[in-house]
Amino acid sequence: MSRHQRSAPVLTLKTKVTLLEKELPAFSIDAQKRLVTVRFEGTVTFDEIARYAKRLLAHRDFEPTFSEITDLREVSELNLQANDFLRLADKIDPFWPEATRAFVVRTAVQNHAARMHKILRIERKIEIFQSLDAAKKWIEQK
Repeated sequence: MSRHQRSAPVLTLKTKVTLLEKELPAFSIDAQKRLVTVRFEGTVTFDEIARYAKRLLAHRDFEPTFSEITDLREVSELNLQANDFLRLADKIDPFWPEATRAFVVRTAVQNHAARMHKILRIERKIEIFQSLDAAKKWIEQK
């Protein structure tokens, strides 16, 4: 770094939130709230979801009992086949059954994908919302 370049200031917050914006999908972990928030966008594939799950499991602040908000509103295409939904639900999903999960959707296709996960993970506490605020309120009440 040259002497004219400065590093970004470090901010200390009361609630520690780890932001992981370098790779897509972007996600954050709020260890104090025990919450993971992930935002998918564009075309979503099995491999992208699997990479997210792997990154999440490897993160030092993550616990499989955390709640999760999955924001699908900016997804334009879900490139997933029926067997992909099964593999994601049975083998890839990093969350334990007691984790509370909220999906935020805008379109019928996004809603269908969220419903597929909810159906395949019947023992889980999963709900689908049209707004991020509604999802956050529901998670906070659990």
